[in-house]
Amino acid sequence: MAAPAAASHAPAAPAAGAPAPGKDGRTRRRSPLQRLLGRPEIGALLGAVAVYVFFFAVAPPFREAGSLGTVLYQSSTIGIMALAVALLMIGGEFDLSAGVAVITSAMTASMVAFQLSLNVWVGVFAALAVSLAIGAFNGFLLVRTGLPSFLVTLGSFLMLQGINLALTKLITGNVATESISDMDGFEQAKAVFASSFPVGDITIRVTVLWWLAFAALGTWVLLRTSFGNWVFAVGGNRESARAVGVPVTFTKIALFMTVGFAAWFVGMHLLFAYNTVQSGEGVGNELLYIAAAVIGGCALTGGHGSVFGPVVGAALFGMVTQGIVYANWNPDWFKFFLGAMLLTAVLINLYVRNSATRR
Repeated sequence: MAAPAAASHAPAAPAAGAPAPGKDGRTRRRSPLQRLLGRPEIGALLGAVAVYVFFFAVAPPFREAGSLGTVLYQSSTIGIMALAVALLMIGGEFDLSAGVAVITSAMTASMVAFQLSLNVWVGVFAALAVSLAIGAFNGFLLVRTGLPSFLVTLGSFLMLQGINLALTKLITGNVATESISDMDGFEQAKAVFASSFPVGDITIRVTVLWWLAFAALGTWVLLRTSFGNWVFAVGGNRESARAVGVPVTFTKIALFMTVGFAAWFVGMHLLFAYNTVQSGEGVGNELLYIAAAVIGGCALTGGHGSVFGPVVGAALFGMVTQGIVYANWNPDWFKFFLGAMLLTAVLINLYVRNSATRR
């Protein structure tokens, strides 16, 4: 029997014009600059620098050292919530109830402590339990029914908005809770959630420190733990994640409860900073949290984003909010800037992702 032709085992000659082995777009080594530009938050960072330079030039009060403390404070109150919302978005979900959940938390703490004449810390922990329960309810209903998170949390948003108004009027006879500034434990709770301290000519609110601490913790969880891997996995493809053993149900519910925890914390800040809470507040803030996450590079489709990006997105909001005031512009322009920043961020993120795919 004749031996097989040796040529049958020889590699085929590359076609004319084909890239040399190891040089195609899929295996080409990217430069450090290309890797940097491929980061999801780089567009927001460049935008933040541009916004800072702009208001530094057009608004003289923006240049004063004391203004930095105000900008940081505005950024932190949005940023704490934006961090939790960003993690949820990386996991592939939204929470439209996040804004009113902040007010629900503050009202719970205030009314439990005031109506029952208890130490305010009892109200604080009661509010924590309620906030975590709201998050667990949203997550459980989503995974059990398969409904989109948009619909689930839209229902929660409407229910919480109604509860906030109706219960406040029923219990207090007013649209605001009673002041708790003279109750036991108030000063200690204020030190934790709403204190401030000077750093040179700048007054720093404690929420700024909590914001940065939560950002560091979130970065560690997302990049250095199994739970972080689960978040990216369920956001990228839930069924594929389940097939390889990722606890999808636990991850989704935990992410919604994380939003609940952040809502509790921001609610406690509002309560102890202002002593009382208006029951109709919070509506629309959920859009700010989502926008800060999107501006920071979180994909609307899930599975893509970072923790640092929403920090930059929230800082952008703080600069624009105060920059408009310092420039003596009509504050209605804030909405215009918000929409412009959001559209620009989405376009930049789309460009970066398409460029990364082509490479």
